[in-house]
Amino acid sequence: LKHWASAGLDSSAPGSCCCRGSQEVAEMTMYLLFESAAGFSLFLKKEFEETAETEEEVQNAILDPKKFSKMVSLHAWTPFRDAEDALNQANSISAGTPTEELVNFLEMNLPKKKKGYQLGVYDAELGKELGAQFSVTHGQSVKELLRGCRMHFGRLVKDLSEVDLDRARLGLGHAFSRSRMQLDPNRQDKPIMNTIALLDNLDKNINTFAMRVREWYAWHFPEMTKIVTDNIAYAKVARVVRVRDSFEGDMEALTEACGSEEVAQEVQRAMKMSMGQDIVEMDMKNIDHFALEVIKLAEMRQTLHDYLKAKMDLVAPNLAALIGEIIGARLISHAGSLTNLAKYPASTVQILGAEKA
Repeated sequence: LKHWASAGLDSSAPGSCCCRGSQEVAEMTMYLLFESAAGFSLFLKKEFEETAETEEEVQNAILDPKKFSKMVSLHAWTPFRDAEDALNQANSISAGTPTEELVNFLEMNLPKKKKGYQLGVYDAELGKELGAQFSVTHGQSVKELLRGCRMHFGRLVKDLSEVDLDRARLGLGHAFSRSRMQLDPNRQDKPIMNTIALLDNLDKNINTFAMRVREWYAWHFPEMTKIVTDNIAYAKVARVVRVRDSFEGDMEALTEACGSEEVAQEVQRAMKMSMGQDIVEMDMKNIDHFALEVIKLAEMRQTLHDYLKAKMDLVAPNLAALIGEIIGARLISHAGSLTNLAKYPASTVQILGAEKA
């Protein structure tokens, strides 16, 4: 009896192990985590068979809503509180970092034992972070099933209408894109490109307007053209002197406009023996107004130059230290972006430098 009993026990031991192993395989449950624009959802795959996942029939069943509803059912669903919460959750998921809300949602709706289930996650980085607490899997079969969940999400979640889902997608898409553009470090070179383009246009306009002021005022005071060579200083002196014969001799204002006392004295001497034509006050008003616009444009250019210098020191400090902020910004503008310029070989940078600025 002992022999038969021991034999029976020995013979039943492998059988019991086989039954237990097959039971564990049968009890293995597949859950699918899907992050939608409206909230987190957990789907349950009704039949988990490794051999059938790659078959063409399964792929076709994913496209059919009726067949897919027999393969996958909704297990749990939690909506986002508001648009701000949805944006915060989307930013964390895109960075591969699970939020506290997501972890709590999974802890509440997944089995306690890791060996009894598998959690399918689309993103591999997010799966690595969740793998410390949950039994996570990700692969092509999981991606295909989640693709079906995304396609038939409105049918599987009864509490959410298609209209509300479309609104959530649209709102989250705009908010997420806006936040990514604001935080994208690669786009910090765009203000530099716009500023250098505006500086080039301002230089052209200042030179053109200053030349017109010189030609206009030279009919009245031609000698000042050779004495005051700087365009901005010329416009300032023209506003101080105005009509040559009626100048009251304010040497302090004239010295400030000329930049030096020697130039101011030379201008004063030239006024007494000028060969220019007389102009009336109406003409002088137009010249004065035009000269004021040149001075304002010059001040705007200086402000933009200071802004460009500060921006270049922040975005491309090494480039600004090597070749200066103006040439560095112009190279970035020619290349299209700072990233493109960094990837260019030396020969291409040489060609960029040889181009007409």
